[in-house]
Amino acid sequence: MTAPKTLDAPYRPPRIFGPRYRTASLGILLVVTLIAFEGMSIGAVMPAASADLKALNLYGMSFSAFLIAGLFANVAAGLWSDRRGHAVPFLLGVGLFTAGMALAGAAWSKEVFIASRAVQGLGGGFAIVAIYVMIARVYAPDARPKIFAALSAAWVLPALIGPGVGGFIAETVGWRWVFYGIVPLVIPALVMLLPALRGGEGEAPVPGTGPRSRPVPMTLAALGAAVGAAVLLYGADRLHTHPVSGGITTAAGLAVLAAGLPRLLPPRALRFGRGLPTTVMMRGVLGGAFFGVNAFIPLVLQEEFGFDLTKAGVALTVGALGWSSGSYLQARHDWDRSRLVRFGAAAVTAGILLTLLAFVPGMTGWIMAPAWMVAGLGMGVGMPSVSITTMRQSPDDEQGANSAALQVIDTLGSSLTIGFGGVLVNLIGHDDIATGYTAIVAMTAAVGVLGMVVAGRMRDVS
Repeated sequence: MTAPKTLDAPYRPPRIFGPRYRTASLGILLVVTLIAFEGMSIGAVMPAASADLKALNLYGMSFSAFLIAGLFANVAAGLWSDRRGHAVPFLLGVGLFTAGMALAGAAWSKEVFIASRAVQGLGGGFAIVAIYVMIARVYAPDARPKIFAALSAAWVLPALIGPGVGGFIAETVGWRWVFYGIVPLVIPALVMLLPALRGGEGEAPVPGTGPRSRPVPMTLAALGAAVGAAVLLYGADRLHTHPVSGGITTAAGLAVLAAGLPRLLPPRALRFGRGLPTTVMMRGVLGGAFFGVNAFIPLVLQEEFGFDLTKAGVALTVGALGWSSGSYLQARHDWDRSRLVRFGAAAVTAGILLTLLAFVPGMTGWIMAPAWMVAGLGMGVGMPSVSITTMRQSPDDEQGANSAALQVIDTLGSSLTIGFGGVLVNLIGHDDIATGYTAIVAMTAAVGVLGMVVAGRMRDVS
């Protein structure tokens, strides 16, 4: 006779690769890995693409086009997911991302390349928000730290091999094949993902009734924020050649952005209100600080230290080791998430400042590799903690809106720091990359310090 099960057996959290979640987990991680490989490769090949298309200013604008287009897609995907479910925006996002990759590979001018990056941004924006909504609706709360850790881990292999492989491909067969090579990989990913989408919807979503659940005002606000950010960065990029018109354009873009952005975020977010508002804002603070430097490290290593594309890519790769380590550590216990985010902001700031050691006489450019591992550790600890806290603080009918808000502020923070970093390179570092890079470090380190100061406001006193 089988012994009866004891009622006081220890509770074990569900495994994300157990029978309950296996299909959804594999589907999510496959697509994230695909997007991550492109994201990690692009930084290493951008110097070659910029030289081939004869446009140094392509460097900042190509990253910003991706991120700004994603900003609009974030909001649309959040609304869609809250009202109709996450399957269709997920598939639409993957399709757009693939089309953008093909267009980037075929780009014959800088304008076409920037447009292709915008299409990729639309696709990535749809897909990533749908992933966050899927996690909130499919996974139990005690399983979410593990799936967010797995999401971070899905960046590890692309981060380890993406920059180096991307640089090698660019040097051997050409940078265009970095984009072309990803396109056929979408087919097996989608074949494995379709069952997860059909079986992962769970209960039908209940449309929200708050101000961020209204399609027309939110769409207009998203369009305004995206256009405002684009105009702001375009105007800033012209400051070094057309100071007057560039200044007017920059001010106009800032005004339009300021009009649309507050509607896309939780109330009091721009004032770092306690609880959810600050939690969402910390995503943009961490991303803006980290990626504002990450985008320019390959350029500095090549221009100042004579690295080839492959070596510059390898230097970025080391940061992924820190990121994966931080992600693993944050999933081990149910820590005080606000303290983890503060630690993350401090580590990112320290890593940013440590990269300047490369310019000390007698030092080598390779010092940027361990410095970026420190910054990656901060991102691995901080980013999943922000996501987990956001889901905890979100009512069921606002999961899509708050997932979109996370991506909006992440996109905006990264696009602004990368865009203004490109401005600094053109304005004060066109003939002296080291000076421009030092200015970028000062800008992004200030953002990191802000994160250290306000992270404690993530705690919801209610």
